[in-house]
Amino acid sequence: MSFPLSVLDLAPIAKGETVGSSIAASVALAQRAEAHGYRRVWYAEHHNMSSIASSATSVLISHVGAHTSTIRLGAGGVMLPNHSPLTIAEQFGTLAAMYPDRIDLGLGRAPGSDQATAQAMRRDPSASERFPEDVQELQAFLGTESRVPGVTAVPGQGTEVPLYILGSSMFGAHLAAALGLPYAFASHFAPQALEAAVAAYRREFRPSDQLAAPYVIAGVNVVAADTTEEAAANLQAARRTIAVTLFGRGQTLSDVEADVLLRRGAAEHVDQMFTYAAVGDGPAVARYLEDFRDRIGADELITAHQAPSTAARLRSVTLTAEALDSVAA
Repeated sequence: MSFPLSVLDLAPIAKGETVGSSIAASVALAQRAEAHGYRRVWYAEHHNMSSIASSATSVLISHVGAHTSTIRLGAGGVMLPNHSPLTIAEQFGTLAAMYPDRIDLGLGRAPGSDQATAQAMRRDPSASERFPEDVQELQAFLGTESRVPGVTAVPGQGTEVPLYILGSSMFGAHLAAALGLPYAFASHFAPQALEAAVAAYRREFRPSDQLAAPYVIAGVNVVAADTTEEAAANLQAARRTIAVTLFGRGQTLSDVEADVLLRRGAAEHVDQMFTYAAVGDGPAVARYLEDFRDRIGADELITAHQAPSTAARLRSVTLTAEALDSVAA
């Protein structure tokens, strides 16, 4: 490939599937990505969502790690205000011991859930305000000198698991720049501030022990299929799924009912999430990704493959890599 390409796996639980089959699909997706030269696969922390199986992010990473051998694995991301920095240092320190030089730790400050779920997790309502300090405390636990006297992360200490700041607003850009950390923008679902945030991050970046120069990862939706028509059908299926997840009030809706939901206003929100989406056959997707990377000035793209089935997602991963390899050649 002409630039680093990665995968964001939302571990979707498709209609009629189980959590077990979803996790098996995540293993297959990581194996396919590894075979085709993707740099990393990340999993995002979400809670109380019937269509997503990645709530226990570190556990999922551990399972996938046991079934792959070289691809990097990580969180994209852990919602740090939901946890103590020590707990996350221990979890990812354990992963780093199990899978040396393969573990990433992306950090976000959103709850990854609704208010009731946040309360069920015993989340401190003010935790987001301490996010910058918690990131630094976590980084120290993974380094050699703890910021908490008498407390050491075991496992964790000395692993230097690389940290990434995730965001969809200017806050994350400013923080990543101030701490000298890589910045991953969630433009696959919250695209509005992408260009302004990337520009601010590059302008304000201060080198650190982890990173000498700015490094930007941008999220982008991908729907690659063998034909343009199939890709369009898969995109429509993805639009239905997101509409039902966000606006279906926990109901199981048919395709016809999901289309009604889209027509009644959900489409505006869903289509905004798909502002950045590479849809089509392999060559069309490759052209879009090349242009998107150049326009945004990203160092790496992380792709969210939107398709209604495991087979379609695997095919999308394959077609995208093959088309980009062809361009690079």
